[in-house]
Amino acid sequence: MDDELHRKTLAGIQALLREEFGQTLAGAGEQRLSSLLSSTWDEAARKTGTENFLSRDVTILLADLRGFSAVSERYPVDVMLDVLNDYFSHMSRIVFDHGGTIDKFMGDAIMVLFGAPESRVDDVERAVRCAVTMQVDMSEMNKLHRMAGRPELFMGIGINSGTVMAGNLGSDLYSEYTVIGEEVNLTSRIETFSLRGQVLISESTFARCRDLVRCGEPEEVHVKGKTVPVVLHEVLGIPGLGLEVPRQEIRRSPRVEVHMPFSYQLVDANKSIQPDIHHGYLLDVGYHGVLAEVDNDIPLHSDIKLDMDLSLIAYKATDVYAKVLKVIPQEKGFKVGIEFTAASVQTDLNIHQFIQLLIQGVEVH
Repeated sequence: MDDELHRKTLAGIQALLREEFGQTLAGAGEQRLSSLLSSTWDEAARKTGTENFLSRDVTILLADLRGFSAVSERYPVDVMLDVLNDYFSHMSRIVFDHGGTIDKFMGDAIMVLFGAPESRVDDVERAVRCAVTMQVDMSEMNKLHRMAGRPELFMGIGINSGTVMAGNLGSDLYSEYTVIGEEVNLTSRIETFSLRGQVLISESTFARCRDLVRCGEPEEVHVKGKTVPVVLHEVLGIPGLGLEVPRQEIRRSPRVEVHMPFSYQLVDANKSIQPDIHHGYLLDVGYHGVLAEVDNDIPLHSDIKLDMDLSLIAYKATDVYAKVLKVIPQEKGFKVGIEFTAASVQTDLNIHQFIQLLIQGVEVH
C-alpha cells in the first residue's frame, strides 16, 4: 500500500472514530488498525490486481557467489547443500539486521531491497553497511571452513539506487511483491563486474553515501543496452564504523573465458619485431593480460607483439606488446601466461569494452 495513501486512510478512520465515539485508537490499537489496512489492501491487490505497480525510490543489493559451480564439482552434494544453507542463513540474518527485504533467492544469488515495501531516510546507507558486513562475515565463515576442511565461498556484490515500479506480480494462484525496471537490470550488470570479496556501487548510490564510505578510483564500464559508459565505485570500507572490505581477489581485473585465435611475433633484445608469425588460441582475457595455448615453446620472459581480433566490437588489436610470464608444457603444445606491457589508448579502451561485454553474456561470433 502506498505510504501516503496509507497515512490518509488511517487518519480518515481515526477522524471518524473521534466523531462517533469521542476518541481515537492509540498505541497497540492504532498499530493493529494500521496492520489491518496494509494486509487488507495487499490481499485485495493479490486477488484483483487493482493496486498496479507504484513508483518507488529504492536501493537494490545483488550478491552472487563466484565460481560456485566449479567448487561444487569437487565436493559431495550433501556437503555443498550444508554449506549453502549456512551461507543463506548468515546472509539473511545480516540483511534483516540492516532492515533489508529479501526480494528473492536466485540459485546462489540473493536480491535485497532497501526502500520497498517500506522506505526509510537512510536506505542507501543501510544497504552499503549491509554489503560490507556480508563480505566481512563471509571472510570469517571461510576461516572456519578452512579449519573444518569445507569449501570456501566467495561473493561479489553490486548495489544501485534509483526509481523502480514496485508491487505484486503474478496471478490468483501465486503472486509476490517485487520490483521491476531499468535500475533492477543495471544492478544485475554491476554485480557481474564485481570480483571475489568486492562491493561495487553505482554513481547514483555513491552520490547518496559519499560521506559514509571510502572508495577506490571510479571506473567506467560498458553496459549492454547503455549508449554511454557507466561509472562504478569500489567500496573499500566504512571508516566511521571501523569496517574494511576483506577483498579476496588478487587479480587486478575481471577475466573472461574465451576460445579465439590470435597471432604473435617475438620481439628481440633490440626491440625489433621478428618476421615469423606464430598462431595460438586465447583461453581467457583480462584488462592486463591473457592466458593462451600455443604450439611453439616460447622462452620465459620473452617480449612479444600480439594481434587479437576483437570482432565483438568490430576492432582488431594489432599494437599490443606483452611479456611471457608463465610457460606450462602440455601434452600438445604449451600454455602461456602473458601480461600486456604497452598498447595504444584506443586499444586499451577496446580491450576493456570487449571484456565488459563478454562478462554480461554477449557471445563472440
